[in-house]
Amino acid sequence: MSVVAPDPTVRWLAVMALALGGFGIGTTEFVAMGLLPDIAASLRITEPVAGHVISAYAMGVVIGAPLIASVTARMQRKTLLLGLMVLFTLANLASMFAPSYGTLMAARFVAGLPHGAFFGIAALVAAHLMGPRNRAKAAAYVLSGLTVATVLGVPMASWLGQHFGWRSAFGLVVAVGAITLTAIWYWLPDMHSMHVTSPLTELGALKRVQVWLALLVGMIGFGGMFAVYTYVSTTLTDVAGLSRSLIPLGLMAFGLGMVVGNLVGGKLADKSVIRALYASLTALGLVLGLFVFAAHNPWTAMIGLFFIGSTGASIGPALQARLMDVAHDAQTLAAALNHSALNMANAAGAWIGGMVISAGLGFTAPAAAGAALSAGGLVVLTVSVVLQRWTERAR
Repeated sequence: MSVVAPDPTVRWLAVMALALGGFGIGTTEFVAMGLLPDIAASLRITEPVAGHVISAYAMGVVIGAPLIASVTARMQRKTLLLGLMVLFTLANLASMFAPSYGTLMAARFVAGLPHGAFFGIAALVAAHLMGPRNRAKAAAYVLSGLTVATVLGVPMASWLGQHFGWRSAFGLVVAVGAITLTAIWYWLPDMHSMHVTSPLTELGALKRVQVWLALLVGMIGFGGMFAVYTYVSTTLTDVAGLSRSLIPLGLMAFGLGMVVGNLVGGKLADKSVIRALYASLTALGLVLGLFVFAAHNPWTAMIGLFFIGSTGASIGPALQARLMDVAHDAQTLAAALNHSALNMANAAGAWIGGMVISAGLGFTAPAAAGAALSAGGLVVLTVSVVLQRWTERAR
C-alpha cells in the first residue's frame, strides 16, 4: 500500500476532510439520544417508542454499508465519498422537516444508509495516505471526527434542540454536511492509485467465518455502551438527580471519553489487534457494571459516562483492523461492515435498554444488561481466536 500524498500538508488536510465528515455523521447519530424526550413530546409518542428513531438510523447503516460498498466497488473513491455525503446531507434535511413519526423514521433510515460506507471507505483512504504501519491509527483519525462530535457537535446540537426545538439540531448537521462536501472536494486527492476490486470480490468476504465472528464481536460486545447512552438524558435527571440544563455536560463527559479511547485504541491495535480487543471489551464490561451504582450520584455518573465512552470507543479501531485482516482482498466491504456491526450493536443496545426499562427494572438496568453483552463479546472473540489457531495448525 503506497502513500499517494507524500506532502504531509496535503495528507493531513485530506484526513481532516474525512474526519469532518465523521463529525457530521457522529453528530446526527448521537444527537437524537439526548433529545428523545423532546422528540417524544413533539410527536406525541412515548420515549421508548421515540427510541425506535435511533434504531431506524442504525438499521440504515446495517443495510447500507454492505450494499453500497459492494455495488460501488469499482467507483473512484473521491467521487463515491462526495456522493455519500450528498445523500447524508439531504436525508438530514428531510429529518429536519419531517412532519410525522413515520416520515422521521424513514428519513433517519435513509440518513443511516451512507454512514458505514463513508467511514469504511474513508478509513481505507486514510490508511492508503498514511501507510500500512499506521492503518489502525488512520482509522482512528477518521473516527476522531465521530468522537469529537460527541464532545462538541452533540452538546451543541442538544443545546440548539432544547432552546429552538429538536429540528434545529438536524439543521446543524445539514450545515456540517455542506462544509464537508466542500472540504473533500478541495482537500482530498483524486486517489487514482488506490486499488479497486469488483462486487463479486467484495461479497466474497461474506463467505469467511472469521469475518462473521469479527462482526459478532462488535454486534454483541459494543451494545452495552448504546444501551446506556440511548437513555442517558432520563438516567441523569431521574437517577443521578441532575437538572435538564446540565445534560449537555453529561454528553460532553461521554464524548471526551470517546476521543481519548479512540486514539488510545488505535495505538493499542497497531501493536496487537487481539490484545486490544480483549482489553477494550473487558474494561467496558467492568465499567458498565460499576455504572449501575455510579449512576445514583451526579459526580460518579459523570465519571462513569467518561469511562463508558473511552472503553467503548477503544473497540472501534481494533475491530476495524481485525476485519481488514480476515477479509483479505475484500477490504472495502470489510471496512464498511465494521460500522454495520457497531450499528447493529446500537440498534440492539437501544432495544434491550428500552426492554429492561419497560419491564420496570429502572434506568440503571441497561448498564447491567450492557455488562452482560460485553461478556458475550469476549466469548465470541475467544471462539474466533481458538478457531484461527486450529486452522493455522491444520495447514
